[in-house]
Amino acid sequence: MNKTTLKIEAACGVEGNAAVRITAPGRLHLGFLDLAGTLGRRFGSLGITLERPATVVRMGRAERLEATGPDAERAVAAVEKAARRLGLNAGVKVVVENALPPHSGLGSGTQLGLAVATGLALIDGKPFTPREIGAALGRGARSSIGIGAFTEGGVILDGGKAIGEGAGDAPPPIISRLPFPERWRIILVFDHAHRGLSGPEEMAAMDNLPPFADTLAGHLARLAVMVALPALANADVRHFGEAVGEMQRLLGDHYAGAQGGRYTSPAVAEAMDWLEAEGVKGVGQSSWGPTGFAIIGDPEEAERLTGEARARFGAQPALAFECVRGSNAGARIEWLACVEQR
Repeated sequence: MNKTTLKIEAACGVEGNAAVRITAPGRLHLGFLDLAGTLGRRFGSLGITLERPATVVRMGRAERLEATGPDAERAVAAVEKAARRLGLNAGVKVVVENALPPHSGLGSGTQLGLAVATGLALIDGKPFTPREIGAALGRGARSSIGIGAFTEGGVILDGGKAIGEGAGDAPPPIISRLPFPERWRIILVFDHAHRGLSGPEEMAAMDNLPPFADTLAGHLARLAVMVALPALANADVRHFGEAVGEMQRLLGDHYAGAQGGRYTSPAVAEAMDWLEAEGVKGVGQSSWGPTGFAIIGDPEEAERLTGEARARFGAQPALAFECVRGSNAGARIEWLACVEQR
């Protein structure tokens, strides 16, 4: 069942003055299906919404734009861009209560941008959709996983970007959304000493990657649509994990020249190799990393492996391990105040 909690609606009408808190979930990006686009659509993405970590922002009307907290500069830039492109009043105070670790593969920029721009629109009484907001911010240029995590949560498959004349700049359509099983857990492996590619470096890396052969794109699509998603629908962690693990190996090897190996972080690679040796099939790296993940079907087994990993890799202080659930809800909006303007 979809437990989406996101509701985009105006508070007190356009004459009202609202304060709002928005919690935007992190996500895992499990990889692209087709970098070549020989059939007319490019990319195509599979991703999982996370219960935690998350970005949390609190916003209210102010005489001028100001922001405090982690990633405050990026929050200001997102507000300014949204105000300029959507015709909104940028006079707000933004408090970033919690931010996803930047450039870690969890979608920090997209979730922060969607959160503050959505808050700005709601305070202004103009409920743009997250898809419209994402397009205005330039998010969803290749993938809609972050937008899907923000709007509805769960496990998301998007249909890639149309290419060629008249294709437009709209984010890719979401073509499948399934719930993440309640019992399953995800072990996240962080390397706080590394950052994944982003910005101009990411764009250059994408431009210089060798194109997918049609056989590789076809195999990845079959793994996603004919193995991973049916297994997910049946709560079959073995076949879901095997499909995701094979996709990750193929993609990691394809990206190795740009990121230094199958994994961006050698320390994360060592931890993931250990988890594979322990029998976990669904392992990989989210986006450009460095965050690694392992999908476990039994919560007790997941907690045991998390504890053993912390003990085994305790001499590497930059490594951290967390056992989390998937999230079947989108962003959460809480109205903190709604007072008539005088």
